Amino acid sequence: MEQLAGSPAFLDLRDRIIELARLRSEDRVLDIGAGTGLLTLAAAPHVSHVSAVDISPAMCARLRRNLDREEIDNVDVLTDTATALPLADESVDAVISNYCLHHLDDNGKRQALTEVMRVLRPGGRLVFADMMFSLDLVDPRNRAVVALLIKRVLKHGLAGISRLAKNATRIAAGRWERPATVDWWLEALHRAGFIAVSVRAFEHEGGIACARAPHPTT
Repeated sequence: MEQLAGSPAFLDLRDRIIELARLRSEDRVLDIGAGTGLLTLAAAPHVSHVSAVDISPAMCARLRRNLDREEIDNVDVLTDTATALPLADESVDAVISNYCLHHLDDNGKRQALTEVMRVLRPGGRLVFADMMFSLDLVDPRNRAVVALLIKRVLKHGLAGISRLAKNATRIAAGRWERPATVDWWLEALHRAGFIAVSVRAFEHEGGIACARAPHPTT
């Protein structure tokens, strides 16, 4: 996982998320699905405080070691879920996340957005990247993304074929990741009450979304 997070593609994605979040020195930030700290380690030196939430105790332990190594002391690492954030109402200025939300089903994603809206201060920013496609092959982009993913896997020869078969079994059993499309996220973000919503697909399977919590008078 940490090797993937250190790849050029993920480092570029990290930089895009941090730039779009427009972080300020006084900000309190929440990183959902923090993992080993791809976003947290980049954000912490530039803000007042980061709450790094991940469901995996092992990931949280690794993140704590990474923070100690970098001598970063303005981060709380919290083992919890995106659907029940362990933070007070209106307690953060920005929420960031990278490749986490596709692990949730549609109801879970909507609950996560409700929780993000709850913890964001008025005018607060949400920026996240995630897998954004579906297995509905009627859509041209979905077909292109699935073909690209299959091509990537098959490059690994017999190991790739084995992995493809395992993924097919997981899909049939309903145990595969649950990415949502750009249109789904647009609708879900608006329904959750966010404003200034923007969702953009990349050439690969991913996409990036930006939104703001409204002010009471908005």
